[in-house]
Order: sequence, then C-alpha cells, then structure tokens
Amino acid sequence: MSKQKKHSKPLGEQKTAAGKGKRGRKRKGMCLEDRPSLEVNAAGIDIGAKEIYVAVPPDRDEHPVRVFSTFTEDLESMAKWLVSCGVTTVAMESTGVYWIPTYDVLEQHGVKPCLVDARGMKNVPGRRTDWHECQWLQYLHSVGLLRAAFRPDGEVCAVRSLMRHRSDLVQMTSQHIQHMQKALTQMNVQIHHVISDITGLTGLAIVDAIGDGQRDPVELAKLRDRRIHASEETIRKSLVGNWRPEHLFTLKQSRQMYQHYQTQIAACDEEIEKLLVAFQPRVDPAEKPLPPDRKKKQHGRKKKNVNPKTGFELRTESYKLFGVDLTQIPGLMAMVLTLFSEVGRDMSRWPTAGHFVSWLALCPDNDISGGRVLWRGVRRVHNRAGDLFRLAAYTLHNDQSPLGDYLRRMKSKMDAPAATTSTAHKIAIIFYTMVKNQVEYDISLWAQRDAEREKRLEAKLKRQAQRLGYKLVPIEEKPAA
Repeated sequence: MSKQKKHSKPLGEQKTAAGKGKRGRKRKGMCLEDRPSLEVNAAGIDIGAKEIYVAVPPDRDEHPVRVFSTFTEDLESMAKWLVSCGVTTVAMESTGVYWIPTYDVLEQHGVKPCLVDARGMKNVPGRRTDWHECQWLQYLHSVGLLRAAFRPDGEVCAVRSLMRHRSDLVQMTSQHIQHMQKALTQMNVQIHHVISDITGLTGLAIVDAIGDGQRDPVELAKLRDRRIHASEETIRKSLVGNWRPEHLFTLKQSRQMYQHYQTQIAACDEEIEKLLVAFQPRVDPAEKPLPPDRKKKQHGRKKKNVNPKTGFELRTESYKLFGVDLTQIPGLMAMVLTLFSEVGRDMSRWPTAGHFVSWLALCPDNDISGGRVLWRGVRRVHNRAGDLFRLAAYTLHNDQSPLGDYLRRMKSKMDAPAATTSTAHKIAIIFYTMVKNQVEYDISLWAQRDAEREKRLEAKLKRQAQRLGYKLVPIEEKPAA
C-alpha cells in the first residue's frame, strides 16, 4: 500500500481491491446487511499511534471509510467530517493512551465518544486489518452490542492524571531507597538492618553525614534519634564498613535522587490540592460540622494528616468533596482521595451497589452451559478502584473492627485472596451506600447483623442435633457470688 494513505484521503479503489476475495466480500456483506439499528448515527474508529481509520454508515458518504493522521489538524478534520455525515456517537477501542486526543477532539465537536474494551469485539474471527476493524466497530455500535467504559468527568480526570503520576513518582522513589540499601550492603554497613526505616530522621542523617565525608562510626552513631530502639553501641557496630569509593559514589547519587523525587512529590501534592479545593463542596463544615472521629486514638494522641505548608487536611477536604466522612470506613483513611480520582462522586453511573461491585470485579461470575456450571470465580480484569478496595481489605487483618473480624472469619473458611476479595466487596458496598445516600458510617448496624448471624448459627445447630436424635439444652449461667 502506498504511503499516501497517511493523509485524510478516502481509501476507495485500493481498499475495494483488497476486499475482492471471498473473505473480503463476506465481511463487507455482514457490515452492510440491513439489520435493526439502535444507533443509526454511529461511527467506528480504529485507533493507532500514527493513523486512525474511521468508518461511517455506508449511506452517509461516497467513501464511508477514511484514514486520518493523528496530528491535531487531521483530528479536527476528522471530527468535522463526522459532523457533516450526521454522526452523533463514535465507538473506539481503548488502545493505550492513543485514544485520549481523539476522545477530547470528539467531545469538543459535540460527538459522543464510546470507549470500549477490546474483549467486547474479539469474539468473531477475522477482521484483522484496520479497514475491516473500524467497519466492524461501527456495525457493533450501531446495533447496540458495545458497552462504553466508565470515564469520570473532565475535572476528576485531571485529578486522576496527577494522582497516577504521583504513584509513579513514589515507585521511582522506592527504587532509589533500594539503591541506597544496596550500596550500604556492598560496603558492609548494616545500619539499614538495625533501624526500621533508612529514610527516617536517623537514617537520612547518617547517610548525609557519610556523603559529606564522615567515616568515624562513633560520630555517626551520635546522630541517633532518641526514639530509636537500638542502642548507640549497636548502631556504632553497624557503621563499620570498607567505604569503597565506587559504592560511596552510588550511595551519594541515590540519596540525591531520592531527595529530588521527594521534592517532586511535594510539588505534585500541592497541584493536586489546588484541583481538589476548586470542586464545589457538597457540604459546608461550618453549617454541618464534621462528625466526631469514632476511631480509637493511637498511643494516646490523635493523628492528623495535614500538609504543613498549605494546611490541607485530608479528612476535612474529603468530607467536603463527598458530603460524608468516608475516613471512618476501616482501611480507607489514606485512599479516599485516590478513590475520588478513580470513580468520582457521582454514583448515579451505577444503578445499584451490585452494579458497582460488578464493575469493580469484586463479585463472582460464572459460565453456565446446558444447565452445568463450567466456571465460577472473579473476573480477571485490572480495575484500579477495585485494587484499592482490595488493598483496604488487606490491611484489616489485625484491625479490631467489625470489618477486621469479618476478614478473619472469612480467612478461616476460604483462602486469603478470596477472603480479601469478599471483604473488599463489603467495603465497596459501604462506600457506594454512603456516597449515594449521603449517610454516615454506622457501626451499630454490625451488632445487629452479628446477632442475626448468631441466631442463624443456633438454629442450624439445633437442626443438626435434632437430625441425630439429640436436643440442645442451654447452659444456665451461675449467679454471681
């Protein structure tokens, strides 16, 4: 095929010739069959890195399939051509991040994009070329066989982009921490095995002193913070090494890179806070004060997640965003804003809590054929919000809360991953109910559910005893002396 196809020209004869074979006629016939359409003004786009293939209904243009480059001017021309063809909605495959510019241009021109998962259109064999792919997309979308993927509003998407970028910065930071530990190990300096965190006050003070040229273990041990459990003598012994110059150079550079990424994370946090405070709050804390924190205080003092520079307080800002205090849900304290960036605060996108947890892939699915269950389990999809709920459930193993009790009870019945998913399912339902119905977390409901569960267990034991010919007699409590 000639290189001229990169311009926004109709494919015309060259594509018609490509489809003259038996399989080509069959594909073309299937796309043009007169079948009932739910979206009569639907188009399809096959997304690529350098060019996109666009198909409109065959009766809208002499050349219903065209190819456009991915330059901004070509995307504008593509959107204008779709509008001139009377197209109101377009289906496109979610290919990496290449779909984002096309999505934005279509929205600006009043065309509704429909971002679809590739698995929803790969069930039929064939259509391996871009020209056939866009036609197949257009046909499936016109007959209502494609479901649009969830994408939050534009303001929430901006927060989501920065939150994901911040997550990448944190991962890069952890790599340089590992580099510092590796350099210390190669010099047989065991300080990172004596203290719990090398990036704490004591660890960074010692690493900075080593970078400045200090080699005396006695002087380095004096930098120990008073809250460190290890004694000064133990720290002194761990700071005796061989001080190889190449490892010292690696240690110094890794420390500088760690500091650089910490600065970038702080700048990213400030930018995220600017976007969050710009949202219209659902509740005014002055009129409806923040409910009291029902969580137990740790070590006799209340811990607050406040940015010392900007005064941004996590609990208060999340309360203003959602209208309810989601930080009271066990496990979600540090994930509320991340969840906001992934799902937003408009729960009307999901009719019920069941739809919400199904989208999160936190509920079991099955494959039934001929009355037999062929497969049953959780769908293997990558959902960032679902992963957050799983992480929240994973942290509750030692938590003395009803959700923590539920996780431990589920672990006694099934394997750990299944128990974590089951607990994440329950946390997601609580999250959905609180945000949609604007109700606060009520821990007293758990006592009622536990009482009902005890009654069911008692009735089950009575039935089993009766089946075996026994009768359960409750033990009378002895009066207190």
